Amino acid sequence: MSVARITEIIASSKKSFDDAVEEGVKRASATLKNVEAAWVKDQKVVVKNGKIAEYRVVLKVTFILE
Repeated sequence: MSVARITEIIASSKKSFDDAVEEGVKRASATLKNVEAAWVKDQKVVVKNGKIAEYRVVLKVTFILE
């Protein structure tokens, strides 16, 4: 039997939402052991001078406790 924990993180990218998700999972995996899944809870953009300056995602990351 395993026990999992879910943590919420915010990741950003100047390229795209997909890139923000990839960066978030990459960073979470570097810090947390046994990352099993992640899902996007929310998405938003930062607008500067009428243009998208940054893509942000709120991720729920699931990892298995040892």
